[in-house]
Amino acid sequence: MSLRRPRGNTALQNGATIEEEKTKSLDFTHRESPLTVLIEHSLHIRAIYHIFVVILLILLCDTVIYDLVERGKINIGVTSVVYGFGDIRRGAKLWLFELAVALAFYPGLKIYVAIWKIIKDYPGLCRVWSTTAIIGVIALEILLVAVPVYDLAQTHLALGSSAIVTCEMFRFVMKICAVAVACANRCNDGGTKLPSFSHFVYFLFAPTLLYRDEYPRTQRIRWGVVVFHLLEVTAIIFYNSFLWERFILPYWSDYGKEPKVEAGTVVRGMFACVLPGVISFLCGFYCILHAWHNAFAEMLKFGDRLFYEDWWTTSRFSRYYRAWNLIVHSWLRDYIHHPLAPYTGRAVSTFIVFLVSAVAHEVVLALSFGFFYPVLMIEFGGFGLLMLPLTASSGSRFPSVFNLLMWLSFFIGNGLLWSLYSMEYFARKNCPPSETDSFFVPKSWSCPEVVLKPNWTFQNPFDIIY
Repeated sequence: MSLRRPRGNTALQNGATIEEEKTKSLDFTHRESPLTVLIEHSLHIRAIYHIFVVILLILLCDTVIYDLVERGKINIGVTSVVYGFGDIRRGAKLWLFELAVALAFYPGLKIYVAIWKIIKDYPGLCRVWSTTAIIGVIALEILLVAVPVYDLAQTHLALGSSAIVTCEMFRFVMKICAVAVACANRCNDGGTKLPSFSHFVYFLFAPTLLYRDEYPRTQRIRWGVVVFHLLEVTAIIFYNSFLWERFILPYWSDYGKEPKVEAGTVVRGMFACVLPGVISFLCGFYCILHAWHNAFAEMLKFGDRLFYEDWWTTSRFSRYYRAWNLIVHSWLRDYIHHPLAPYTGRAVSTFIVFLVSAVAHEVVLALSFGFFYPVLMIEFGGFGLLMLPLTASSGSRFPSVFNLLMWLSFFIGNGLLWSLYSMEYFARKNCPPSETDSFFVPKSWSCPEVVLKPNWTFQNPFDIIY
């Protein structure tokens, strides 16, 4: 049995109950990532991988030619990468603070157990001490979130650096929560040993959010695999830089410099973002959930590499949300959904899970971009939540049709994300300052003014003039 759902389990795909999910084993096992297996054993998938590599090379050549013709020098996306990860020293300081707070949890755990052994014969003191410990963990989590959020809100950090700081912030929060829940009972019974400090540190960096005393380990580190995956991560960063420079900047970099813009220009820009948006979406998935996690798993000899499942074949949104990121899904399931469901009901606990996830994503984007523009929250927490019941049964009856519709939603949704966030970013950069400017009020709604093309009329496409 495995920690996560086997891919062939159709019972869960058709809506298993919470009790059925709870009966599954919580043991990790040696497994490779689905794409690792597919690329190694399927010539068809390997060919698709090669196609993406060729697209990267074509974009590289296109960028080199453009830089030579327009600027007389070769840039190959370095400017965008350096700008995106700017002020890396400040980002490193914030990350080190987050790591220090996470590490501080362990001595706090030891102190709690030591004092509990002294007062264990006094029930009143034990209750007070337990309450104090819970408040202490909550305070530690608040400190871990509050300081980076305050710092980033006061002075904006570059997009890439800020995204790393905020994502690591939430990762450490979830890690501390997992250890606290796992050690809660053993702290009081005195029978089970606490994790060693080395194992606690191992868990902080292991590619999982579920704490276990032991994980399946590989025999050796294949450094060639580590280097290959890290090179993939680097290549995808430049991949997105090329997409930004060749497809976003030409359409949106001047947005807001003129007081008016034609609606047709905006619509054309949005459609131009569809293909680069979905390519960036797929590259982001591969970069983080496959290449990055596999690189760390290999370095840490972490044997269970099932970080995601074959979400690209699904026809139901509930299956997609579970399979897309099994690491975060498992944490949300074990620490939010299952504890709340007996008291609130399955529907309410599912809604709370979506709300927590949507808010976390929005915090990352708001602090990274430097403004609040909840497009992703509306798509993810609004449209995505609505599609859960709509595709629950229909997706099973018409899998091909609904898989096509899901991919259509991915294309349109990512095109909107790329275009709307770019519009807001450049509107705040190019539009003149105003007294009404606010972190929470979109600037692109008022500047520039979107107008229809003067004297525009619809022409009959069948009225051919020779």
